[in-house]
Amino acid sequence: MKRAIVSIALAGVAISLPAKANEALAKKYNCLVCHSIDRQGVGPAFKAVAKKYAGQAGVEAKLVVKVKNGGSGVWGPTPMPPNSTLSDADLKTLVHWVLAQK
Repeated sequence: MKRAIVSIALAGVAISLPAKANEALAKKYNCLVCHSIDRQGVGPAFKAVAKKYAGQAGVEAKLVVKVKNGGSGVWGPTPMPPNSTLSDADLKTLVHWVLAQK
């Protein structure tokens, strides 16, 4: 019984670690200066982004390019600057994390 409880607890920790790690990437690359998870700031909330693009085919690749190159007009007049210094792997991880917000 104790082993089952420990296994369940460890599984919960393992599941939550990627979410925390990806939030750490968002902090590392200053995404949270303009965005937040659940509130509109200078940029849209990550939950709003996830809701807008939910279920759209190919959206991760599209947003990776948009985050890398920057853009404007989709969420209002304030442009998002390019983020060309992020590695492709980190960009994909961040976009996947943003789209997973509920």
